[in-house]
Amino acid sequence: VSQSQSVSASWPYCLRRCSYCNFNKYVTRDSNDVRMTECLRREAEMLLRLSQVSCVTSVFFGGGTPSLAPPSTIAAVLEAVSGCASLSDKAEVTLEVNPTPAGMSKLEDCCRAGVNRLSIGVQSLQDEDLEILGRDHSSRQALRTVEEARRLCPGRVSVDVMFGRPGQSLGSWERELSELLRVCDDHVSLYQLTLERGTELFKQVEAGEVSVPAEDETAEMYQSARRTLGQHGFLQYEVSNFARNNTVSHHNTSYWKGKQYIGVGPGAHGRFVCVGEGGEVREARTQTLEPDVWMREVQQRGHGTRRRIRLGHLDLLEEVLVMGLRMADGISHRHWALFSPRLGLHQVFGTSAHVQDLLNSGRLVLDDRGLRCSWEGLAFLDSLLPALLVELEGRVGRGRRADRQSSRGESCVSILVCTCLGSSSNISIFLQHTVS
Repeated sequence: VSQSQSVSASWPYCLRRCSYCNFNKYVTRDSNDVRMTECLRREAEMLLRLSQVSCVTSVFFGGGTPSLAPPSTIAAVLEAVSGCASLSDKAEVTLEVNPTPAGMSKLEDCCRAGVNRLSIGVQSLQDEDLEILGRDHSSRQALRTVEEARRLCPGRVSVDVMFGRPGQSLGSWERELSELLRVCDDHVSLYQLTLERGTELFKQVEAGEVSVPAEDETAEMYQSARRTLGQHGFLQYEVSNFARNNTVSHHNTSYWKGKQYIGVGPGAHGRFVCVGEGGEVREARTQTLEPDVWMREVQQRGHGTRRRIRLGHLDLLEEVLVMGLRMADGISHRHWALFSPRLGLHQVFGTSAHVQDLLNSGRLVLDDRGLRCSWEGLAFLDSLLPALLVELEGRVGRGRRADRQSSRGESCVSILVCTCLGSSSNISIFLQHTVS
């Protein structure tokens, strides 16, 4: 029996668009909570049946601005899930929170509805930076939200913070991180700001209105943060994620390990074996993007899946490789064998001259434990992957059918539900579950 994992994809509705965001979002004043909730329930039930799930072990409400959704909707979705499968008492139920007064005011009711983990989108503790980023909260509001979240879910609160922001220096970043560490709980996610073409921030940088730190400076910000977090007892378990007291995100860990997941809601993505329709190999499924169209499709046929692609053996192994190397522990031989029972890690990568160069550099490790990046190599993952992917393609070959043993042998899946609720709010729910 393989372990379950997932990849999160969200399709958020927001009150406003952040200047750096290139997600396909909708900002609307229309509210249709009842219809949206009913469609979420119906699609979740349909896809749970298609995947023949038996036990749900984690739920993730993300987006977007899911903390603006009615707590009753969270309760309704959890009820729908528990009606189709066993919802474990130990299930991790996470809610992403925008640290505004409106978001904070609903936290207690959301916890009563079943949420037991909170992820706070702090992004910055500098008000001027928050304004540049287009965020709709202040640093004071962020700190108050973290405090309230820790009261409600002690030990189960994560904070997101962004570096490489316009005008940011290494010194200011280190001071900000020190301030954050005085108030945060046991989980921190670090994200480097990426300038995406077509966003307002990209246009501002192109026009010379604002400037961002140079690449070498952002690299030092990342390394400095890794060292600082380590000194405060945080273990880096993934490229961007740090935890202490064993508070890793089980939701995220599942899809870094290449497990199946089901996407529910407008624009959601999923990858699972559709056992209920006689499927034998994993499919990549994409739900209809536009919420009104998606709701019509769900009402007509029970789900809004717009696109289905059968994943070949190589496609699956590429995902296992790319996602698995994001983790500090990398990919164990046993885990790789769940997806590639006939061709082990040493057989695929052990004889490659290009891979040998990476091993000799000390950035990549291939030993009795498996394949992983060193502490230094984790910071250079993007530059290591191309050679590994080329080697994988050469060894495995393209166009093969998925191995029946690895497809049928997997007994765990995950579900991601993405939706918009209320007046321009969004919610996405990830449900990691086990199939019979």
